[in-house]
Amino acid sequence: MEALYIDKHYQLVVECKQGSKKACYELYRLYSKAMLNVAFRIVNNMDEAEDVLQESFLDAFNKVKDFRQETTFGLWLKQIVVNRSINLLRKRKLEWVEMENEQLENIADEETCDDDEMLYKVAQVKEAMKLLPEGYRVVLSLYLLEGYDHEEIGQVLNITENTSRTQFLRAKRKLSEVLKIKGVA
Repeated sequence: MEALYIDKHYQLVVECKQGSKKACYELYRLYSKAMLNVAFRIVNNMDEAEDVLQESFLDAFNKVKDFRQETTFGLWLKQIVVNRSINLLRKRKLEWVEMENEQLENIADEETCDDDEMLYKVAQVKEAMKLLPEGYRVVLSLYLLEGYDHEEIGQVLNITENTSRTQFLRAKRKLSEVLKIKGVA
């Protein structure tokens, strides 16, 4: 089943490279929702996330002939979306605070709960993340939700790895405070 999925996406990319508008539309249909979520988690504004999404797909389709398929189309597109989102934040003149020698903390112990309770808590955490300062939210999103490590975050955001770690730790503390106020933590 997974091979069929990969083959279908591979074929769509091939057709898109050949100029098929239908294949491009199908790729858009398959990936747009997930990529909109990625953009929204970074920019925290739906209108801007939609703009990032459209610009990202335009970039992808304009550069699809350069896509060598060494990775999946989805991963390649996600990198475009993340870069576009970060560029938008830079345009907002996002200021990063660099702190040296900050101690790393252990991630809070996981609680055991049923699936419904877990989904409810995840939704509350995502809502609380929207209340964080932009720098904190971006690093936290890239690290926890998008799976980037601090070195990669540093490269993408043009900050040091240590700054990424610092922002992450501060974001966790601030998120914990927000969740306590909301009665979640």
